[in-house]
Amino acid sequence: MGLLDIFKSKDERTERSREKNISRALNKHAQSPDRLRALEILLQDGSEEALFGMMRRFGFQYDKSIEDEFEKEWVCDGLVSKGAKALPAVRRYLKSANSVSWPLRVLDKIAASKDEELEVLQEVLARHEPGYERDPTKKIQVLTHLGHLDNAGISALVAPYLQDMDEGVRFTAAETLLKHKDQSASAAALLAQFVADTEESLRLRLRIADGFVECKWPVGELREAVEKKLPDAYKLDKAGLFQKK
Repeated sequence: MGLLDIFKSKDERTERSREKNISRALNKHAQSPDRLRALEILLQDGSEEALFGMMRRFGFQYDKSIEDEFEKEWVCDGLVSKGAKALPAVRRYLKSANSVSWPLRVLDKIAASKDEELEVLQEVLARHEPGYERDPTKKIQVLTHLGHLDNAGISALVAPYLQDMDEGVRFTAAETLLKHKDQSASAAALLAQFVADTEESLRLRLRIADGFVECKWPVGELREAVEKKLPDAYKLDKAGLFQKK
């Protein structure tokens, strides 16, 4: 056996061992200590494939809620301990998973800067543009996360989701825009959705109205259209500002 064959054999054994531990970590019928041992080995491995395999533990719920939460917290903390080394696996998982609340926590702690974090989230949203999706959970989670970031480009990124097919996505987009209070980037888009004949959500109109009260943004030339859609609890004053009755 030559030297290359020895290295190849070692790599193959490492890969087989990694795959076995990933399988053990993802066995929802196994005991929690057995999964945790497999997760520890994957963390020690530290390769992108091992860390990505760890992240897949976020994708199912163990029937014992306390153990389930503990395991996910453990995985989260372990990935954070790897710092920037975990970022490639986090990027992959964010793009492929249906639910991303846990990896978003990891990303928030390991990204080198808020700009880098936003860049990753832009990549995710590029795969989930405004429109119909059978399960909008991922969009809602990412939009919610963007509400907690401080970056000048966020409102422009979020505004198109006011026209999503799903009411929950539209509502979350409005929440995020109103948290950032970027009038130039979001006021016109919020008012356009408020007056749209296709918008059937009273909850969304109430949230936009509340936001315009809080932000003290005028409705400008859309006064007549806004008044036609005003919920009963609101009015416009002479300056075109939303007021609660």
